[in-house]
Amino acid sequence: MPEFLSRRLANLTGFLVCCGLIAYALYLQYWQYLDPCPLCLFQRFAVIGMGVAFLLAALHNPKSTGARFYGVLIVIVAMGGISISARHIWIQMQPEGSVAACGASLDYLFEIMSFLDVIKKVFSGSGECAKIDWQLFGLSMPWWTAFSMAALGAWGAVMNWKGRVPSGEGDRS
Repeated sequence: MPEFLSRRLANLTGFLVCCGLIAYALYLQYWQYLDPCPLCLFQRFAVIGMGVAFLLAALHNPKSTGARFYGVLIVIVAMGGISISARHIWIQMQPEGSVAACGASLDYLFEIMSFLDVIKKVFSGSGECAKIDWQLFGLSMPWWTAFSMAALGAWGAVMNWKGRVPSGEGDRS
């Protein structure tokens, strides 16, 4: 790792990248009018969760044991987000008409169902989750979200397990 890059700076960088990803998602939603499907929203929650973990790690700036805890936490959140993205990609790859028609909004589902029932319903997929509105180099947004979470998870793991803490920093474990 470069000499100038401390764990705190590495975690702050991870937090800022997560902020950038969410800012871009909000730009697409409010300026390009691409409404997110329920699985897109869950992927956003995962990115926000990673951002919170990176921010806590940057603010706490622990020594080795605490840093490893944050590294593991970031990887766990990343794996959850990648799993959601993988499910979304799988739904998008199904032949047209094989995925159930569009369902109710996520807000309405939470009004009429329990939390676990909503999760089950969302992961069963709907027509709106199969729709591909945006692509870059032939890959839809769930692909890029999965790549981003994998890269951020790897970044968080490496920087918190192997990262350098300059003397005088990271006085808490």
